[in-house]
Amino acid sequence: MAPVLLEWYARHGRDLPWRRTRDPYCIWLSEVILQQTRVAQGTEYYLRFLARFPDVGALAAAEEDEVLKLWQGLGYYSRARNLHAAAKIVAERFDGHFPERFAEVRALPGVGDYTAAAICSAAYDAPCAAVDGNVYRVLSRLFDLDTPIDTAAGRKAFASLAQIQLDRAQPGRYNQAIMDFGALQCTPKSPRCSECPFAERCLALAAGTVARRPVKQGKTHVSDRWFNYLHIVCGDRTLLCRRETHDIWQGLYEFPMIETDGPTDFATLAAAPRFRMLTGDAPWHLVRSVDMPRHQLSHRTIHAAIHRIETPRLTPAAESLAVETAALGDHAVPRLLERYLTKYQM
Repeated sequence: MAPVLLEWYARHGRDLPWRRTRDPYCIWLSEVILQQTRVAQGTEYYLRFLARFPDVGALAAAEEDEVLKLWQGLGYYSRARNLHAAAKIVAERFDGHFPERFAEVRALPGVGDYTAAAICSAAYDAPCAAVDGNVYRVLSRLFDLDTPIDTAAGRKAFASLAQIQLDRAQPGRYNQAIMDFGALQCTPKSPRCSECPFAERCLALAAGTVARRPVKQGKTHVSDRWFNYLHIVCGDRTLLCRRETHDIWQGLYEFPMIETDGPTDFATLAAAPRFRMLTGDAPWHLVRSVDMPRHQLSHRTIHAAIHRIETPRLTPAAESLAVETAALGDHAVPRLLERYLTKYQM
């Protein structure tokens, strides 16, 4: 399998900036950014991060707010917080030198088996097979495996198979080859089977099961949440809150928010105790209400309404802060609010 894959990769592999280096910091940065992010979008963030934080020491020394602001728009912000925490560990425990042993890399915050294998194989030629969604798909089709990939037994079986197929002489290149093969050739939908170098030996193609591989046992439960934001403005100041709880968007800034169990009209919100706590006894004027397009996360569907309120006097709640409206862009906000501010701030 490996010789065919490597020959295909030599002709069709993508020329990506993190593949032109053996620097483990650069490779790690790219892997974290590309988790649940398309390569085209991730490349821009990778170059931006590398320009601002050229080494792990620079990243470790940064403020979390700056890291989150640079990450804004990528989503899954726990990745950014883990990235920052891991950089601090490398700077303090390893004197700024990225660890080489798989176990040490795997122990860093936000680094799982796949990421550790990808880093160690690409940077150090460690014989570690990296198993991501592309690899699951390629192996499940090539060997026509119906073992669910979202079970402990399935993950173990595929990890073992991937390790057997690994080219131990050039593990980093092999891992990149099979991932590119899944991304470009053996795609989730409409795979290019007629042009596949494995067409004659692909068991799923022979059995007519390509569309059913890989198999997943469970489905992600997606719940609905209703966020009612109060965009409170007083002259050149705007109220913001920072999300500190262990919930989505932790560490990001947003307008004061009232979460409800379902859609709520403004009159009901205005009668809520939290609304009165935020506005105090100051007069206020509702400028507009905006129903934002549904915002889809992996496990949540966010239904957001944003009400712009102007008042001559701010009464900040304990958890909120008044910032200069002109400086709103300096604060990392969820993508949903970024879209709102882009359209309605002026």
